[in-house]
Amino acid sequence: MKKALPKNAKIAKDAKEIVQKCVSEFISFVTAEAADHCQSEKRRTVNGDDLLAAMQNLGFDEYLDTLRVALHRIRDSAQTVKQDRRDARAAAAAAQATAPPSQATSTATTSIPGLPPATISPT
Repeated sequence: MKKALPKNAKIAKDAKEIVQKCVSEFISFVTAEAADHCQSEKRRTVNGDDLLAAMQNLGFDEYLDTLRVALHRIRDSAQTVKQDRRDARAAAAAAQATAPPSQATSTATTSIPGLPPATISPT
């Protein structure tokens, strides 16, 4: 809110609360419309395209281009994160596959009732 006002302007606490309630109501309004759109297509999960359809159905056409760009950026970012994770896993697997075998030896102690404990080490 402060970005839209001059630097020397102040916002009263009650004004902030009212704006927050209005924003929450608007989100509920759009989400309910998106849920109706989703249900009409016999789906249970609301996605970004449903929200865009809801905004259009509610008459907020002037925001659609900006919202489409934002949705596209969000999806691109999510794809980049997924690809980065895949690349990191592949690099870790390749590093592990080319690493020399471990020089450490392991030992295990077994205990069988009635016999003294025994230490087993690989040969």
